[in-house]
Amino acid sequence: MSETPARTGSNGLFGRARSGAAALLGTGKTRLELLGNELKEEKLRAVRLLLLSQLLAFCLAVGTILLVAMLVVIFWESRVIVLACALGLFVVGSGFAYAALKRAMHRPDRLFAASVAELGEDLRQLKGAARDEA
Repeated sequence: MSETPARTGSNGLFGRARSGAAALLGTGKTRLELLGNELKEEKLRAVRLLLLSQLLAFCLAVGTILLVAMLVVIFWESRVIVLACALGLFVVGSGFAYAALKRAMHRPDRLFAASVAELGEDLRQLKGAARDEA
């Protein structure tokens, strides 16, 4: 008779440990799925931005070449001055673009901010539950 209560007590303890582990694994699975979704969304966003930036650069390059050609034809007598001004403008513009690119590369973005927030909330709740049991 003394073995039955001991078994029940240990089964209850092991049962709680199993249910706690199952809850922890379920939470971990949910967080990993959220992380995977965020990673997928960030990849799609990066590909879209890359394609749009390439399209913008191509259209801008063709438009600029046509503009310079048109200005050379219009001001044929001073074509050297027109080409020199266009060259200066392009060099200054590329300098600004380089500075902006360098600044954008050094600015850290909060990747996976939602996952980190959810994990922080889980940790806060687990600490609260541990305090309540103690």
